[in-house]
Amino acid sequence: MMEKPEELKLLDEKGYRIDGRKKYELRKIDMKIGVLKNANGSAYVEWGKNKILAAVYGPREIHPKHLQRSDRAILRVRYNMAPFSVEERKKPGPDRRSVEISKVIRGALEPALILELFPRTSIDVFIEVLQADAGTRVAGIVAASLALADAGIPMKDLVSACAAGKIEDELVLDLNKEEDNYGSADVPVAIMPIKNDITLLQMDGYLTKEEFLEAVKLAIKGAKAVYQKQREALKEKYLNIISEEE
Repeated sequence: MMEKPEELKLLDEKGYRIDGRKKYELRKIDMKIGVLKNANGSAYVEWGKNKILAAVYGPREIHPKHLQRSDRAILRVRYNMAPFSVEERKKPGPDRRSVEISKVIRGALEPALILELFPRTSIDVFIEVLQADAGTRVAGIVAASLALADAGIPMKDLVSACAAGKIEDELVLDLNKEEDNYGSADVPVAIMPIKNDITLLQMDGYLTKEEFLEAVKLAIKGAKAVYQKQREALKEKYLNIISEEE
């Protein structure tokens, strides 16, 4: 978190945020499924100013073969921010943050996948951040989950995600870039909504125990709203396929 300029008000007297949203309001979210023909599954998510593309390849043979597991497939995730995704051009290629977020996203997705059905194979997920505006890890999880479903990978449930945080001593849902930079805390959460299983829980910043528990509840509520949008996006794609076949 950065030190906030004195003149910057993240929350006004009427409870409206810097981008005009109310405290518990999500940014605008659009989702599209099957956007890449050469991938087994793909999805594109616009979440606020975030623009994220996810592609899935597999199950397929692993190279090198010593990485194979006889009892299950392995999930490999690569999260990458394009050099032009942020205001100050990012150095191309993976960095420490990208490697860390790749592992975090893999851990969030793995509990939803039935990997035992595909021994000695890999399922590879590529997440490209084309434009970043805070919350790219939760948006990346949402896009990757949709791409996995589009690829036909057997899943116990979709994985949805959202973040809550604290600005101007108030808890809010779905932080944007300014709120993420100058707020007090950020709590990203990923869930499998059918059983309310949490697959990711992190915190950056400082919250009391009571604030933390409330932020988690708020993030879960946001993730459930995102989950409905995921379901609608999948329905839309496959209803279109059925109508075209008819």
